Amino acid sequence: ARALTPQTAETDAIRFLVGTQSLRYDNQIHIIDFDDENNIINKNVLLHQVGEIWHISTSPADKGVLSTCYNKTSDTKVMTCAAVWRMPKELESGSHESPDDSSSNTQTLELLCHLDNTAHGNMACVMWEPMGDGKKIISLADNNILLWDLQESSSQAVLSSSAALEGKGQLKFTSGRWSPHHNCTQIATANDTTVRGWDTRSMRQIYCIENAHGQLVRDLDFNPNKQYYLASCGDDCKVKFWDTRNVTEPVKTLEEHSHWVWNVRYNHSHDQLILTGSSDSRVILSNMVSISSEPFGHMVDDDELSDQEDHHQEEKIKEPLQDSVIATYEEHEDSVYAVEWSSADPWLFASLSYDGRLVINRVPRALKYHILL
Repeated sequence: ARALTPQTAETDAIRFLVGTQSLRYDNQIHIIDFDDENNIINKNVLLHQVGEIWHISTSPADKGVLSTCYNKTSDTKVMTCAAVWRMPKELESGSHESPDDSSSNTQTLELLCHLDNTAHGNMACVMWEPMGDGKKIISLADNNILLWDLQESSSQAVLSSSAALEGKGQLKFTSGRWSPHHNCTQIATANDTTVRGWDTRSMRQIYCIENAHGQLVRDLDFNPNKQYYLASCGDDCKVKFWDTRNVTEPVKTLEEHSHWVWNVRYNHSHDQLILTGSSDSRVILSNMVSISSEPFGHMVDDDELSDQEDHHQEEKIKEPLQDSVIATYEEHEDSVYAVEWSSADPWLFASLSYDGRLVINRVPRALKYHILL
């Protein structure tokens, strides 16, 4: 397995979706519900009969709707296609009811529509408009950016605009991310060693970070609280942080992994917390305070302090906190292809390795209280 996503529209229950990559059996989507109070994982399985799943994402507005990018073999040619699906009604929200017998009641996804890519090439990923009503999606296919409009009840996807990468050689997008800022009018894409920004209204390029990494760029993520900040990671084992207004140099670079970094994710609530997963089989949680939206920690009101504390506290506030690696998680024995924060609990995250092992972890309690208090 290499496809993992939180159920974005579910903000009460802790829930992740995993897509499998089996060549021998029908592929599946596993709905993973984590019961935080009792530390129990419940699982429901949905059949995904069209092929192995390379990417999975969920609608920000509708708990039951998701998209997959999957391999389809026809006439000895393998094509990566994309489709939008609906899960069965009774599985839409995160329930803590354990199914009586999960093996016998495997259900099937309902196909809502295909994102037709016959003219555009292989689909790398599908991104939903972050704050939207679940009707706007962008897919990256080979060297094309395609903006789709999901019609009523999502039964049809209409291509509303597109753009193509121009240049020498076989240009292909590896990944992309839709920015939650600027009224959701910007996306960032990665191809080869380059990161580009695009305006979704004109479908024109707005910035370009050439040689962002020494080798292939694998993943991107936007800081949810600082509008110009973007993280990237890649096969040079590095994670880099950029200010898109000045793309000549990264603001910061992390060099903690010893192999390709497949995934980088900002915490949605506390943007100093950065999660990365790599084919060195490790997941690393870093505290990048210096470039976060609260670089000086929690600001204290003057009224809260007595005179005696006053002087000491002022000194403490002026000194920015230090960036550091908080924890390295080594529960995986294979390449970690995906890490994701829960959309319901900001202190909880999941990681997925190629051998199908899903691990759920928490931010260490001491750090959690340090951030909160």
